Amino acid sequence: MRLEKSFEVDRPPDFSSRIASLDETLLSLFADAKTEIVEREGNRRTTRTHYSALGREGVATFHFHSLPDGRISFEKVCDGNVWQELSGTVLFKKRGAGTEVTLKMLGRTKALVPEFAIRSPMRDQIEQMASALRACIEAAEAPDSD
Repeated sequence: MRLEKSFEVDRPPDFSSRIASLDETLLSLFADAKTEIVEREGNRRTTRTHYSALGREGVATFHFHSLPDGRISFEKVCDGNVWQELSGTVLFKKRGAGTEVTLKMLGRTKALVPEFAIRSPMRDQIEQMASALRACIEAAEAPDSD
């Protein structure tokens, strides 16, 4: 399953990438659940999110990597009943005076979980993540344009 969501902000790419890499921003990506950063190691931060989905309680662990070129990659620790693998990237591309921010997610469900059953909740998830990311970038104080 592939999902992608793009939006534009009136901020430069390097600034947008820095804001997206902040702890507060990463914690806001899963707004409907309790999320905490449980480990920091170099350019990697690990989050743990307690959620309720499809009538079940669960815990999701993600590793976020801030890459030297400004991208952010992430992957879910797939130890549950749904995902065989789930990973993604946040890209920042200059568009005029602003930035096009693109979230991409790629996942494979476990053998007994049909993709059509999880596609709608995942679309909602990527929309929520994009909305939170946009709000954080737009709310941040704009860099000086000297």
